[in-house]
Amino acid sequence: MSLFRLDSSIRGQGSVSREVADTVQRAYTEQHPHATVVRRDLGTDPVPADAWSTAALAGFTPEDRRSDAQWAARALAAELADEILGADAALIAAPLYNFGVPHHLKAWIDLLITDPRFAPGNTPLAGRPVTLVVARGGGYGAGTPREGWDHATPYLVRILADVWGADVTVVAAELTLADVTPAMEGLRPAAAESKARAHELAEETGKALGSRAAA
Repeated sequence: MSLFRLDSSIRGQGSVSREVADTVQRAYTEQHPHATVVRRDLGTDPVPADAWSTAALAGFTPEDRRSDAQWAARALAAELADEILGADAALIAAPLYNFGVPHHLKAWIDLLITDPRFAPGNTPLAGRPVTLVVARGGGYGAGTPREGWDHATPYLVRILADVWGADVTVVAAELTLADVTPAMEGLRPAAAESKARAHELAEETGKALGSRAAA
């Protein structure tokens, strides 16, 4: 049994999405000590920016006319697909950047879609549990000034659940910039509460995944 973990924060130390994902992974491995964890860190090892366009155009090019770069991009897409398909569960950590998906996470998704197994119309993750850890620097809940400004979480759920068929659990922490932003000082108690709730849900989710995998 194995867990595939994908990180996309450009931060190492101080990354809330990584911290909460650590809680999921720890709870998972405590319940299933013999599990294998396969990791890909897009923050430190991003997918090449031109890989998607190269792989996509290769799909319109006869195989005997494909360039070395096109073959390499298609091979990388297959490698990404093998990683997530080879796991029993997936953990994807995604901070909200500029109100949207980190560009290197979007690059990973776009390249993955060029693999025939992940092409539209297929559901390669059908029924597979995927935990999506989201970290948002501000507040985006109902009634807040920026309600509806989170353009990442709905998109990611749409891709993972509605397009690829995964069973998605969202674990979100908000106001994560409060501790380092003087103007948000008054929101620090709410930020701490949101982060604590995220870790609690992460713990519960990781335990459930580990128990399910070990059964």
